[in-house]
Amino acid sequence: MKRRNFVPLALLVLLTISLSGCAAIEGIFKAGVWSGVIICVLILALVIWLISKIFGGGKN
Repeated sequence: MKRRNFVPLALLVLLTISLSGCAAIEGIFKAGVWSGVIICVLILALVIWLISKIFGGGKN
């Protein structure tokens, strides 16, 4: 293996070990879950609003 190929690999391994990977992944999944919940609630509200407009006869 050439020396110049070893340096980036060693740096990557060092960063992987030194960073708190579990905390980072936990944050990513929490953000993903909350984004999904918010998007689902918004879509459900939009569908309910559309159904009320279609079957409500446009009355306010």
